[in-house]
Amino acid sequence: MAKNKTYSKTVLITRFSALGDVVISVPVVYSVCRAYSDVHFVLLTRPWPAEVMIQCPANLTVEGVNPKEYDGLLGLRRLAAEMRQKYGITHMADLHSVMRTWAIGFFMRLHGVKVARIDKGRKQKRALVSGKIREQLTTSHDRYEEVFRALGFQWQESFSGFAPITDSELVPQKQASERWVAVAPFSQHRGKEYPLPLIEKVVESLTQIEGVTVMLFGGGEKEKKALRPLVQKYAHTVSIAEIKHSFTDEIALMQKCDVMLSMDSANMHLASVANLPVVSVWGATHPYCGFMGWKQDQANAVQLDMPCRPCSVFGQKPCKFGDYRCLTGIEPEMIVEKIKKVIYG
Repeated sequence: MAKNKTYSKTVLITRFSALGDVVISVPVVYSVCRAYSDVHFVLLTRPWPAEVMIQCPANLTVEGVNPKEYDGLLGLRRLAAEMRQKYGITHMADLHSVMRTWAIGFFMRLHGVKVARIDKGRKQKRALVSGKIREQLTTSHDRYEEVFRALGFQWQESFSGFAPITDSELVPQKQASERWVAVAPFSQHRGKEYPLPLIEKVVESLTQIEGVTVMLFGGGEKEKKALRPLVQKYAHTVSIAEIKHSFTDEIALMQKCDVMLSMDSANMHLASVANLPVVSVWGATHPYCGFMGWKQDQANAVQLDMPCRPCSVFGQKPCKFGDYRCLTGIEPEMIVEKIKKVIYG
């Protein structure tokens, strides 16, 4: 909170996970903050997603907390009390709508705080995955906006992506003739992950194009090990997973890339706020669910028109056929052609 600054209201924003969902909130939260400079906004999330909230407006405070330290109803009551006492909360925008945030909202209401909660459209999403409907649902971005409007905030989106980051040591010099392709092959669930042997074919094709360098994105030991053979086998590939870096570094690198290949995952959303075009791969999930990257072109989505898709909102449901044909049926050439079209037009 800015020193010696008196605000007319203080809005608590809750969104604990997942990383991608927190990133989706950035264009909405930053825009409403800029439109209401006399209002203090406090984003309550986990410590790791909190790190992605860079270049914050002056009236936005990010609180990264470990929910395990506030276990049970008594713990959540304590967390709500701490937020009220520290910031003088007057409104609460619940962008998560889970039991944890319901409880926080309940304790806030007991003290006169006005609370608005996201409508996740669960009924419509169930109808979509059951095959009863097949249409574009409201996006998460728009659902976040609706929460703030329910609290009385009206504004035009002013966020246009993170400003260029020039002080990252992760980003090497790039020649004008070079084309950098970011490849983020991993996702939390198998139903959203293009098989690594097919990713290798994509990488092989890309590295045969003159002037193209492939930047492989990943994190954790398992992903590092999975990417190492690709770097060893193919020239003009770099594994970012092997280099210690922050979200700021990662976004700085994305800003220098020409296109990203991503799954329906957090990297698609990080690339979006970095203003990087994304060729996205969709298997068990579908852009209709509302999770397409902010301002991304749906024409760059790679997917198969199958009657069993989408079978899941988040990709965690096992394939009823056992072979994830919605992903294995996508030819690597389809992806490479999309990437080339983005790069060369």
